Amino acid sequence: MTALWQAVTAALAEQNPYQKVMLVHQLYHELLPNAQLDDELDFPDVSAQQEIAGFPNTPRLVAPKDVPKRSFATSEGYAATFHAIAHIEFNAINLGLDAAWRFGRKAQQELGEGKQFVQDWLRVAEEEATHFTLVNDHLNTLGFQYGDFEAHAGLWEMAQATAHDIWERMALVPRVLEARGLDATPVLQEKIAQRKDFDGVRILDIILRDEIGHVSIGNHWYHALSTKRGLDAMQCFGELLRKYRIVIFKGVINTDARIQAGFTQFELDWIKEIEDSLKIKA
Repeated sequence: MTALWQAVTAALAEQNPYQKVMLVHQLYHELLPNAQLDDELDFPDVSAQQEIAGFPNTPRLVAPKDVPKRSFATSEGYAATFHAIAHIEFNAINLGLDAAWRFGRKAQQELGEGKQFVQDWLRVAEEEATHFTLVNDHLNTLGFQYGDFEAHAGLWEMAQATAHDIWERMALVPRVLEARGLDATPVLQEKIAQRKDFDGVRILDIILRDEIGHVSIGNHWYHALSTKRGLDAMQCFGELLRKYRIVIFKGVINTDARIQAGFTQFELDWIKEIEDSLKIKA
């Protein structure tokens, strides 16, 4: 195993959030620029059953329906909102690392672009690590830290469900779950601004800017893989939404951000039609 993959493996398996962040920064800035990734054998051979992602002992994970509802108007409820964002960002670090570790060889085999794929997803991990630090530091100013509130594992559960197929992972994690943040962030920023927490607003500006890029990366690889496999990207995406009973749009749609991230207006309208049909059949 090369030094790069040793570092990726160590970062992915690390349970301590702060140590994980440090390891990600090191591997991205020190090892990745000089890594040789030109041949299929330069990437680890990972099976769908292998899972090494590390998570801290806290926060305590519960079902989404069991995450306590806290009022945004209270100090604790407000802090819990930033804790939820920190939890998303921590999981997103693992998602970026896992995509590079798990699917780099697949990208090389199918597309001959394993190096670019790995560079893209390690960049995502690097930016998510920065996001986590920004949010957790802000959470500290509110008197709390990551791990102080309950959280759920919905984002990582989808990663596990798509561990068998690079195409499904690209379709459903960045294009669905991460893209929801593009819709939710401006609404949340308005609420945060009402509390005159302008540092919080600026942090979400950074996250939104970077997340547009992350969703764009997912869009790029989803369409590249669809083309290589001879699949109709839109039709097959609709089939995946039906298969997993996934709802993409929850409330306001940030059309501008989604288009910047690689969706088209036609596709967004078409997805909305699919979701309406699913609600009728549900």
